[in-house]
Amino acid sequence: MADQLDDYMSAVANAMGLPLEDAWRPAVRANLEVALRLARLVDDFPLPDELASAAVYST
Repeated sequence: MADQLDDYMSAVANAMGLPLEDAWRPAVRANLEVALRLARLVDDFPLPDELASAAVYST
C-alpha cells in the first residue's frame, strides 16, 4: 500500500501543481493513512436499507 500512496501523492501533487519535497512525504503519507482508516470506518458502518437521507439539512 505504501507504493500506492507514494504514487497517489506524486500524481495529486503533479495534477495540482504543488511541490512535494521528499522531506514532506512521511508526514503526507501519515495523514493519508489516517484519513483512509477513518474513511474505512465510515464505509464499513452498517446502515439499514430502508434508511433515507434527509431532504433538508439545517442547523
